[in-house]
Amino acid sequence: MADKIIENNQVSIMGKIASGFTFSHQVYGEGFYLVDLLVKRLSDSEDRIPLMVSERLVDVTQDYEGEYIMVQGQFRSYNRHEEKKNRLVLSVFVRELSFVEEADDSIKTNQIFLDGYICKPPVYRKTPLGREIADLLLAVNRPYGKSDYIPCICWGRNARYASAFEVGGHVLLWGRIQSREYIKKLNENQTEKRTAYEVSVSKLEYAD
Repeated sequence: MADKIIENNQVSIMGKIASGFTFSHQVYGEGFYLVDLLVKRLSDSEDRIPLMVSERLVDVTQDYEGEYIMVQGQFRSYNRHEEKKNRLVLSVFVRELSFVEEADDSIKTNQIFLDGYICKPPVYRKTPLGREIADLLLAVNRPYGKSDYIPCICWGRNARYASAFEVGGHVLLWGRIQSREYIKKLNENQTEKRTAYEVSVSKLEYAD
């Protein structure tokens, strides 16, 4: 059962470590740490993706900034309680980690596969230039009755197809994890720069 659950959320990314390790939380005496990974896009820009790493996988006291790693894992979410409301926090939960030579251009550096269920009506819109976009929120089951809630964005023909999906619909999708910065208005006078993470969908299909 657990193996089947792991199969429904698969991430493979390669990139350059861009921060030190910061402590996140502990489970049964095992410490988990956050570290940022810079992953190249085809357009030569980069995504900055947070990894959640166990202290059992790597020596978290070392400074690995600038080193390249290959990671297999899952894209996970949890709710962090902030300012009287919950905020969805996303990171790649690392199951396997290996150090590699500088990024090999022949390897796909950012891939994700998700098998989950639509948990909010899709939001379909067009940009001022007429490009079609659809936002999906996918619930992907974990063992022990938990789920991860993953925001996904579709473009063009995929967006049109996804716009008809209904809540509860079973969907398979393939794509890449991307980061984007935005300005969050905290109150009348204060704003804060934040980073959002989502799956940019390259292919999707209705499973039922």
